Amino acid sequence: MLTRLPYTLLWILALPLVLLRLAWRARRQPAYLRHVDERFGRYRTRAPVGVIWVHAVSVGETRAAEPLVRALLAEWPQHSVLLTHMTPTGRDTSKSLFRDEPRVLRAYLPYDLGCFAHAFLRHFRPLFGVVMETELWPNLLAACKRRRIPVMLANARLSERSARRYARLPALTALTLKALAAIGAQTAADATRLTQLGARRVTVTGNLKFDIAPPEAMLVLGRSLRERISNRPVLLAASTREGEEALLLDAFVRQATPEALLLLVPRHPQRFDEVAALASARGLALQRRSTEEAVRAQTRVLLGDSMGEMFAYYAAADVALIGGSWLPFGGQNLIEACAVGTAAVIGPHTFNFQAVAEDAERAGAAIRAQDAEAGMRAALAVVADPARRDEIAAAGRAFATTHQGATARSVALLRAMSVRREA
Repeated sequence: MLTRLPYTLLWILALPLVLLRLAWRARRQPAYLRHVDERFGRYRTRAPVGVIWVHAVSVGETRAAEPLVRALLAEWPQHSVLLTHMTPTGRDTSKSLFRDEPRVLRAYLPYDLGCFAHAFLRHFRPLFGVVMETELWPNLLAACKRRRIPVMLANARLSERSARRYARLPALTALTLKALAAIGAQTAADATRLTQLGARRVTVTGNLKFDIAPPEAMLVLGRSLRERISNRPVLLAASTREGEEALLLDAFVRQATPEALLLLVPRHPQRFDEVAALASARGLALQRRSTEEAVRAQTRVLLGDSMGEMFAYYAAADVALIGGSWLPFGGQNLIEACAVGTAAVIGPHTFNFQAVAEDAERAGAAIRAQDAEAGMRAALAVVADPARRDEIAAAGRAFATTHQGATARSVALLRAMSVRREA
């Protein structure tokens, strides 16, 4: 408790600022003002008996959790799965992924103060928990340990940069990691960094995202979208972040022929209008995917202003420039592109997905470019060479298939963890 005390005091002092930030974000995303009471451990819905809790912060973690959640539903058919999030987009993604599954519940995880954590655990009474990737909440994990609720860190990844940040608070980090009953790391490097910070019971399980199968409905939608585009070269800028769209648009203006179409999909939906304005400011004729119209011949940019359709966008494209990698954001997941068979071009900044990016390069499933200008040049070269495009696509499919199996390994850890709890 003494180790966590400064952290707890900081949370208490910061809470008014956190609320102001919530209100500020609600100016662009009004959904942030819904279910606010849940962020303080107050829940209106009655919790069923036999809840398995899975925490997935936002969109990326929720999509990564999908195969694991489905495996949990199959492994424990008498139980429900509670998905907790921190963002409205994460919550909406879980609704989309599990719209036909009544046993999947969703709520916001409360802020990390002891009173809120205990209220959350009292209400839902989870049998055990799964926290996705790198979400470590010291007070919540301490409350779980006190109540003998085992928690696993699944699909765990820890870049060198993040490890250095955690190392600045060695006592708190070690205490928090030791509160976990099991850790399933994506790679051996992730496992080593976690162990060096004080983690125990670390197993390399692989990356759950390799187990996400492209939904047939999304592939059908992708083919339909491609028909609306007609026979034009399609370059997808996938899950782009702030500042990257301007770089890619400028490169597109300088290099692309008039028949090429840039399918531009920002990562965050609140930025759709901002990105549309960037394209218009460059004199590029723009349409929005949400209009459901055929893409006109003079249209240069198609704005992917929808959620949960990334597989369809990959299926409709000839080549994908992976967002988050053109400025130092750490990169976005390129596994979906590989699984669909879309050639991937990545930028220099992939520290959040370093192992996957490097393995994809070695497998011939991705091309590395030094900046957005070089990335656009590489993408256009792939489009102009169908044989090379097909070669990269085949390598991508093989790469995605080879690395599957993380879900089964994670469920095995959870099964063993739940048995220890009952013993």
